[in-house]
Amino acid sequence: MRIVLDTNVLLISLPKNSPYRLIFDAFLSGEIKLVVSTEILNEYAEILEKQTSIAVAKNVLNLILSNENTILQEVYYRWHLIEKDPDDNKFVDCAVAGDAKYIVTDDKHFNVMLREKLFEVSLMSSDDFLVILGEL
Repeated sequence: MRIVLDTNVLLISLPKNSPYRLIFDAFLSGEIKLVVSTEILNEYAEILEKQTSIAVAKNVLNLILSNENTILQEVYYRWHLIEKDPDDNKFVDCAVAGDAKYIVTDDKHFNVMLREKLFEVSLMSSDDFLVILGEL
């Protein structure tokens, strides 16, 4: 199953003692494939550096980039769907281009996707995604 992880979910899934660690572990074990674009990777790096350290950010990015369960997706079309926080559009664009099943996010700006029926990709909260992982 292909997914796009919003940065907020990546952050909560990294600590080993986090209940959301199951998400990152599912990526590492191959249960899910992580679809990312260069823009998403840049945001991951920026936020990880701010929240942790440069060393941690580099390690996480290297792990993502070297993992066979990572799909580095080129984005050729910008949907401009999220007006309240245009920076979030990179996740929608990547998910659509990369044929992801879910965007896993706890950010309410993405709710505009619930009104649009243009896409096959669905929104999933981190809590709801844990339920899906439990069923795999």
